This record gives sequence, C-alpha cells and structure tokens, in this order.
Amino acid sequence: MVAFNSVTKQQGSRILFSQASFQINPGEKIGLVGPNGAGKTTVFRLIMSEESVDQGTISKPDKIRIGYFSQNIEEMKGRSVLQEVLSAGNLESIKNEIAKLEEKLQDPELGEDEMMRVVERYGDLQGEFESMGGYDLDSRAQEILGGLGFSKEDMQIDVGKFSGGWKMRVSLSKILLLLPDVLLMDEPTNHLDVESIVWLEEWLKEFKGSVLMTSHDREFMNRLVTKIVEVSQGTMTTYGGDYDFYDREKAIRREQLIAAAARQDDMLAKEEEFIARFAARASHAAQVQSRVKKLEKIDRIEVPIEDKAMAFEWPAPPRGGDEVVKFQNLTKVYKLDDGREKQVFANATGLVKRQDRVAVVGINGAGKSTLLKIITNQTDSTAGSCNVGPSIEYGYFSQNSLDVLDPKKTIVQEVEGRVPNATLGFIRNLLGSFLFSGEEVEKKISVLSGGEKSRVLLACILSHPVNFLVLDEPTNHLDIKSREVLLNAIKTFPGTVMMVSHDRFFLKEITTKVFEIDKSQLTTYDMTYSEYLDFKKSRGETAAR
Repeated sequence: MVAFNSVTKQQGSRILFSQASFQINPGEKIGLVGPNGAGKTTVFRLIMSEESVDQGTISKPDKIRIGYFSQNIEEMKGRSVLQEVLSAGNLESIKNEIAKLEEKLQDPELGEDEMMRVVERYGDLQGEFESMGGYDLDSRAQEILGGLGFSKEDMQIDVGKFSGGWKMRVSLSKILLLLPDVLLMDEPTNHLDVESIVWLEEWLKEFKGSVLMTSHDREFMNRLVTKIVEVSQGTMTTYGGDYDFYDREKAIRREQLIAAAARQDDMLAKEEEFIARFAARASHAAQVQSRVKKLEKIDRIEVPIEDKAMAFEWPAPPRGGDEVVKFQNLTKVYKLDDGREKQVFANATGLVKRQDRVAVVGINGAGKSTLLKIITNQTDSTAGSCNVGPSIEYGYFSQNSLDVLDPKKTIVQEVEGRVPNATLGFIRNLLGSFLFSGEEVEKKISVLSGGEKSRVLLACILSHPVNFLVLDEPTNHLDIKSREVLLNAIKTFPGTVMMVSHDRFFLKEITTKVFEIDKSQLTTYDMTYSEYLDFKKSRGETAAR
C-alpha cells in the first residue's frame, strides 16, 4: 500500500537513514521506534509529502487517503468542540456538493452527456462520502469525543477555551472521524489519561485501515502492533512482532552481531599477521598479494553503539518510621469561579506503610493529584487529618513542578542551586546519569524539551537522599528506554513510593497496593495493580485506572 524503496534522507550534514526500505500493507498495525532525533517524525513527513527524499522513492496509490496526527496542532477557536471535529477533511463540502448534484439530476432539461457526467461525479462523491462514514458523522463524532474524555456539555463549548492537551484530543478526534486508509500517529497517547488510552486502543483494534505509529506507551504498542520498524544509527530494521518481541529479538541480534564481529576480528588478525610476517619474502609474494586482495573485499562488521539511556543509583536514604503516611476522614472541596463548591473526595482514609508501592488510580479529575498535593503540603485539605511519619523525607515530582525550574539558569546551575554543598564533580556525574554530558549541562532550562526538563527535575530529586517518592505522572515525555531505566531504579529504590501514572506497564511492574478514588470515595486494595484489574473484572466492575 505504502512502500519506502531504498530511501536516503539527510538532515543538514547528518544522514537520518540510508537505503531504507519497508512497507505498510493493508490492515497492518506497525510501531515505529527509535531514539529521539533518529528520524521517526521525518518518516511521517516523507509519507505526507511534506518533505522530499534525497534518494530512492516512496510509492503509494493515487487515491489513497492518509490521516496524519502530529504533535503540532493548528489554531482552533470560534467553533464548538463538536463543530470543530465535524469540520475535519472535506466532508461538509462533499455533503453539500452531493446535495447540489441531486438537485441537478432533477432538472428535466439536463442533456444526456451532462447527465452522464453528473451521475459519474455523483457516484464518485457518494462512494468517497460513504467510505469516510459520512452518513453517521454526528453520532460518530460524539462517540469519538466521548471516548477521548469530552462530556456532552464540553462538546458545545468553544474549542478555543480548552488547554493545549485537550486541543490535542480534538485534533486526534478529527483524524479518527475521517476513517483514512492509512493512519499515521505520532505519539497519540500523549495528554491522554488511562481511560482514553484504553478507549483508543479498542477503537484502533476495530479500525480496518493500516496504522503506523510512534508511542512511549509500551503496553499500548504491545496490544496493537504486529510489526516494528526501528529507525536507529542511520538504518531501518523491520521486526515481525510486538514491542516485547522486538526488544528480545534486538538483543539476540546484537549478541549475534558481537559474536560475528569477534570471529571476523580473529580472522583479520591472523591474515594481517601472515601478511606482515611474509611480506618481504619473494617466495610468499603470491600468497601475500592474494590475502591483501581478500582483506580489501571483506565488509567489516560494525557493532553500533548502544542508544544511551538513563542510568542512576539511589543514595542511601535515612530509615523512616513504619507508618509513612496516615490520613483519616480526608475531605477536599474546591470553590469554583462562579461561587459554587466542588467536592473532590470525602472522608478518605488510608495508610501507607514503609516500602509500599502505592498506585493512586481513578478517572480524570477524580482527585488523584490533589491527594498527592495534600500529602506533600502543596495544598490544604478541607477537613480530616493527614500525618507524615517521623524521619520521612519525601521527593515530589509533578508536571506542574517543572515550572519551578528557573528558565534563566543552565542545567548545571539549576542542580547546583538545589545542592549547594555538593562538588561540581558530583553534579556532573549526576547529570551524566540523566544523559546530560559535556557541554549539554550548559544548556539553558528555557530551551529544553518537556522530556529534558523531566530529567533535570528527577536529577534534582535524586540529589537528596529521600525515603519517600511521591510521583505524579513521572513518565510523561520520557521515551520507552528512559521509562524502563526509571522503572528499574524505582524497583531498586529502598524506600516507599506513591504514584499516579497512566502507564499501565509501569504500574503492573511496581505496584503492591492500590488506592482507588471513585465517585469522591477512596477504597484501598492490598494487592498488585494486575491483581486489582483482575479483581474488578471478576466482579463485572470497571477498574478506575
């Protein structure tokens, strides 16, 4: 359906990929993976003809319909959310033209030749409109918006009043509404909560077209894709399977490549030793010359440098009390701008014990982040008590806390300000473990990406020996490899963890206890996240992810 044929693409002096080939077949769900900056987004832009190849070709049928969801969203305002989604593609104008053609066909004075042209055009438009699901547009638009978290009331509000994250959901809804033949999706799960991710997952499973997508959500990829295309080190490599298969197979292929390179090195060393020993002897001239020519023809096996990923060790924390956090009858009520009150949760009671790994779950807006803010003194409760145990030192991470980073400072100055007694060597080693090395540590906070800011903040938290980690969406903006290193670090963290996350793989790997906030009530489940999901399913209940 869409094929890269020996494509080479250069960006400045850097070759993103050379002689790259892969194919998107009808109905395939493909994951596009690779380190940041490898060229994944460029692949999408090439398919959309937003950029051109330097060598090779990209072939696709003339009438193919391709939908592209990117992180760059257009300006949206002046229409309701529902109207904005219904404006997707050319559906409204097609609908209007069909209506005009129907009127024209009623004209008794229409000539035979003109009628044939009208009938042909009418048939083409009707087929296109039907293939795009045009006859049930309104209901499908509402279904998609509902799945991505919009209420009926939200759908009637001016789209310009929503935040960038919610506008992303509107943009995604517009692409899904079009039902394209090929769906290109660049990080579709960014800005989505778990409920919306699960809904999108089910929608894509039922989608009949092809999908090529990037995602930092490992579980999302595993549940959908049957092929992986990796862009890395200037090459493209295809793996037949989900992300877990790719991860295992890549490691196996690398070990095989290392072994083959070692065998080749041994052979080359022996040949070069023979040439050096007998080069001056006339009696061995023919043999020497033969081996020199042989070496010239050999393709040297190169083992690519492994992609960098975060690696860090926790400083030994002080030992805190057995009861880390205890809250009783905790209630939180917010006052709205119009004077009304909104109850977030009421009479919440819970206990976090030493070395617990607690997942706080609930639908978007249930109060998960609010609970963490009360525990870390970021906000006050309306009623009830919340007591942090003796000798508990916490490290708090949230997306909002990224704002505390000083945009005027460099990375090294920011961390240095948090640990004034630390040596520059300690700070540079700490930043090196978070992928900031050499001159990178002199970059200003103001120019960093969301993922880079997250790594700086995690480094700041790590610079102090804490025994209680409170993490609100710590994996946002981190790629899969960085998430896995953070996951392994949390697994080895000797203290207590309390976390909100929409990364289901992350939660399944670390959780020992679940706090569920649902309909303003908090329920404690003394079980892993996987056991919690199974328990809710066995009772015919929906898990508050």
